[in-house]
Amino acid sequence: MADTTPHFPQIYSIVPAILPPDQLFGPLFHDVQMQFVFDDSITFADCYPRRAPEEILSRYEIEKHRDGFRLEDFVHTYFHLPKNLETNHISDQSLPTSVHLNRMWPIFKRQSEPQCSMLPVPKPYIVPGGRFRGLYYWDSYFTMLGLRVSGEYELIRDMVDNFAYLIDTYGHIPNANRSYYLTRSQPPFFALMVRLLAEMDGPDTLVRYLPHMQKEYNYWMDGYFRLDDQDNAFRRVVMLPDGSILNRYWDDLSAPRPESYREDVELAHQAAPYRISPGTLYRHIRAACESGWDFSCRWFGNPEHLATIHTTDIIPVDLNCLMYELEMTLSDAYLQSSFQEPGDHFRQKAETRRKAIMTYLWDEKGHFFMDYDIVLHKPTPVWSLAALFPLFCGIATDEQAAHVHEHIEKSFLKEGGVVSTLQESGQQWDSPNGWAPLQWITHQGLLRYGFTQTADEIRKRWMALNDKVFRDTGKMMEKYNVVDTSLTAGGGEYPNQDGFGWTNGIYLALQANAHTPTDQREII
Repeated sequence: MADTTPHFPQIYSIVPAILPPDQLFGPLFHDVQMQFVFDDSITFADCYPRRAPEEILSRYEIEKHRDGFRLEDFVHTYFHLPKNLETNHISDQSLPTSVHLNRMWPIFKRQSEPQCSMLPVPKPYIVPGGRFRGLYYWDSYFTMLGLRVSGEYELIRDMVDNFAYLIDTYGHIPNANRSYYLTRSQPPFFALMVRLLAEMDGPDTLVRYLPHMQKEYNYWMDGYFRLDDQDNAFRRVVMLPDGSILNRYWDDLSAPRPESYREDVELAHQAAPYRISPGTLYRHIRAACESGWDFSCRWFGNPEHLATIHTTDIIPVDLNCLMYELEMTLSDAYLQSSFQEPGDHFRQKAETRRKAIMTYLWDEKGHFFMDYDIVLHKPTPVWSLAALFPLFCGIATDEQAAHVHEHIEKSFLKEGGVVSTLQESGQQWDSPNGWAPLQWITHQGLLRYGFTQTADEIRKRWMALNDKVFRDTGKMMEKYNVVDTSLTAGGGEYPNQDGFGWTNGIYLALQANAHTPTDQREII
């Protein structure tokens, strides 16, 4: 009788998963990345060893000096290579897009595997697709919106539990469940995930996840008590001249990213004329990755040059609106738990933040919400869809919303939806590209303030572009060219990825929520 026992590749459990691969494999990691063994740096970052790291490094030091040594052969001998999300599924392009997407959820569903850089989580989750093989933080909120439409309620619960587990284990939600992401997070959407789940399971959901939301808040606000006139910034918190405290993106390391190691080292060489140290450059790059907008000229001093990036000098509109949402959700959760004092405390925190957003992030001259440069003490020059977060979160006044709507209608709305920024920098989060999460934020923000016609036009144009590309290719893409819908979206450190979790989720959510803004606070 044939042996039907499943056989798994041997993984060395003695590998300390908390250490990222660049620290585990040191000179070997550097050489593999810099010698182009793989086209994409993330490939080796996600490889997992066939032997203990110490043994592999010892063998490398011996073998690399031998005649005929080939680094590529060595890597394939001592490491298992990761696999992209590839299946035998053949898309039926004659099907309605929504039918195809509902069939795809099982293909995107994953359990944690015992891999070197993987941070295990206890329950199943949806991966974005392509090169993105883990549980990514802010992607997952937009994926969950589609899962709800598909009736995949248990999977939403599982994913929220996974994020709660990461908070309990590491004190925050990493960019994704990989060791090399532990020094940063992503836009804090966990409170919105909890709101979404509370819509399904009732307001006691807020009570269940209150400790986790509080821990996430503590992570983002770490060090606020130490700020003063002489030391006005620490990690993710910044004190403004009037004493207001707002947040910025950050990373605790000033080293090349393991998943984009070669690209970062090469950029550091290119940045020499700009007199920025490699360590400072690396931290700005990592902080931009925490924003999710990696990369956009939102973070650049010169829109044409990535080497002028200065992310940690910038107070972002979207981040501070999400922090407002977190404070409001904490208030509701404490009140739901019958704790009046902390409930009132966080309601006041949210109101204080709202006033600071109005003071520093609303540009009265341009009538638009803008990021703020804490070094130059003025708004940054880049107009972006981050300006829709104050509408999405209900922070904007009716007058401000009307101005923002006018700019969206006149400048951002293109043939295939809304464009992320008005600048063409060659970066993937700038023109001419549009992204699913920003279509949703814009659509819902405009609906919330009564701009139904424009919101519906965005919905129709974006879904039509998704439909067109699916009919032509059988794929849903990570991003789209919304200016010239006959062209493929470009920019970025890697080719456009297909799959794709949040694109699928937002397509289904837009189809189901054509004229209804999602105000999840109404459940309280």
